[in-house]
Amino acid sequence: MAASSSSGSAKALACFHASLLAPQTRTTAVASASPRRASVRMRASTAAPAELKKTVWVWTENRQVMTAAVERGWSTFLFGSKDLGEDWSSTARINPLFIDGPEIFDGENQKVAEISQVSSPRELELVQPDNVEVKNIVIDFRGGWQVIPAENIVAAFQGCKGTVLAVSTNSTEAQVFLEALEQGLDGVVLKVDDMDDIIKLKDYFDRRNEAKSQLPLTKATVSKVEVVGMGDRVCVDLCSIMRPGEGLLVGSYARGMFLVHSECLETNYIASRPFRVNAGPVHAYVTVPGGKTSYLSELRSGKEVIVVDQHGLWRTAIVGRVKIESRPLILVEAKDNSGDTYSIFLQNAETVALITDDTGSSGRTAIPVTSLKVGDEVLVRKQGGARHTGIEIQEFIVEK
Repeated sequence: MAASSSSGSAKALACFHASLLAPQTRTTAVASASPRRASVRMRASTAAPAELKKTVWVWTENRQVMTAAVERGWSTFLFGSKDLGEDWSSTARINPLFIDGPEIFDGENQKVAEISQVSSPRELELVQPDNVEVKNIVIDFRGGWQVIPAENIVAAFQGCKGTVLAVSTNSTEAQVFLEALEQGLDGVVLKVDDMDDIIKLKDYFDRRNEAKSQLPLTKATVSKVEVVGMGDRVCVDLCSIMRPGEGLLVGSYARGMFLVHSECLETNYIASRPFRVNAGPVHAYVTVPGGKTSYLSELRSGKEVIVVDQHGLWRTAIVGRVKIESRPLILVEAKDNSGDTYSIFLQNAETVALITDDTGSSGRTAIPVTSLKVGDEVLVRKQGGARHTGIEIQEFIVEK
């Protein structure tokens, strides 16, 4: 793409609408930082949105960043001059919007957004639903404070029909705003000149989109339970609490992963640890985001895994700690209706369990491996067996 000769003072915002649950259908506009403070009003609504959506706007003067945004389907841009808008429009199919002070206008000169700068608690108090008139407001947090003000904004604007976004200077900061008080702001304005931040934030949304999908799980009948001796097993401690029926997908074969329950259930022997999964030996596969697998021995603090419940719903979670210790192991094998056999090694302990279907008359969520017997049904995830660095590939492979 040819270099632009437009004025350096012209600024651009690349805008895309990313939905966490469904494709974005709402058309919104963008606001740009301005030295002038805008007086804005937004009417609050008691009706909560039917589904959670996030909007991201990218603010840049860098053509490479613009190109990266266009290549990812983000086509609404904001310009400080009509000349720059026309220049960029000649090289890419975009929808231009234009800045006039603290106000943002579309091509028909209709005001679509305003910006509010927040650098003190008093200014934060002024940004309330009853004080906001426009549909879209972008908040530029100043002075180093971000998380607490963002949480206050999320609480204040909960249930409002308008769109509230925050200016972010990198993808990590954007994630903070998108996750404030778990629900997060409606979106962010990503103010960057490095295309890596575009890629990282897009990857973040891709992971979130995946987390809203459902994994198909299959019943498998236990065909073998055997004590095999000592091995180095891995406990995975997460930065999240797991509920009954949730765990990690682990297996000796990539073609079939067992749903290993967390230690969230109370026992007579030890207090519950709902953040932990006693997952299996170091050689075992564990499912991670992106449709990939990792060896349990490769997990470490800061890595991500997926937590799955017995209905196949899943979410990402961050690994806080990994413990590898020598413990006695049990070999479990199970077969599905097609006759395929799956295998897993687990520590021989009452706190280690495999998740079962909850539709049976027993009402059990999980079966401890110490009580597991041939004929019991457990849940497995069937998938492609051939892997290269954790990525599924199409090739002949035998696992046994």
